[in-house]
Amino acid sequence: MTADSDPVSAHLRSQTDVVIDGIKEMLTRGELLPGERLLVEKDLAAQLGVSRGSLREGIRALAALGIVETRQGDGTYVTALDPRTLLGPLGFLADLQQPAQAADLLAVRRVLEAESVALAAVRLTDDQLAELEDLLAGVDAMLSDDPSMDLDAVILADTAFHRTIARASGNPPLAALIETLGGRTLRARVWRAISQSGSLKETQAEHRAILKELLSRNPDRARIRMSAHLLGVEEFSAAHANEDPQAFDVQPSTSPSDR
Repeated sequence: MTADSDPVSAHLRSQTDVVIDGIKEMLTRGELLPGERLLVEKDLAAQLGVSRGSLREGIRALAALGIVETRQGDGTYVTALDPRTLLGPLGFLADLQQPAQAADLLAVRRVLEAESVALAAVRLTDDQLAELEDLLAGVDAMLSDDPSMDLDAVILADTAFHRTIARASGNPPLAALIETLGGRTLRARVWRAISQSGSLKETQAEHRAILKELLSRNPDRARIRMSAHLLGVEEFSAAHANEDPQAFDVQPSTSPSDR
């Protein structure tokens, strides 16, 4: 059934919704594939039973969601439908959370990463294991250089460690969710590192324990190690929910590619 084949349903929805739902149906039915060009505006509007103005509004909404992209002078195309792009709006939810709600996001992250590390334990390549070892070796060197340690560099290595494991899970949507939440919970991790003495060395020891289980290819023990590791910062955030991390001048330097 096409988006405009049910007049009652179409009347109750906005015309923008008709466009969005219609193109979604084309994608789910395989009539449109990633990278394919949409029909010209006049023909697509007629197929969906909407005005050209409404079609443009719907296309703009789909572009904001990362589903289509308009190329100047060349029409509108379906994107690669990459999970990281499609899950981007989730970042707004995370960004809008107040410091008091950080523990809630960290709890979600813990559930996701516990599963991803279990998957990674049986899927990691030797190169990925070597990458994890190199990351931790770099942190060892930075921690031994205390007090001139570069906190930003340590936190970014922490982020890279978790990102590498997430990608090694072999599940792109799961990895995309973790990367989105991992970047948005960075402030809580920096906050803990600054205000809780010894937390960085404790984190490094926990990372070493996780890597040990990955080297042993033990998914159950890796899952337990990751859960325990992430519970630490989650509990810290819950215990300090009424404090303002801005008081600690938490301003980690990151780039979008690190998130």
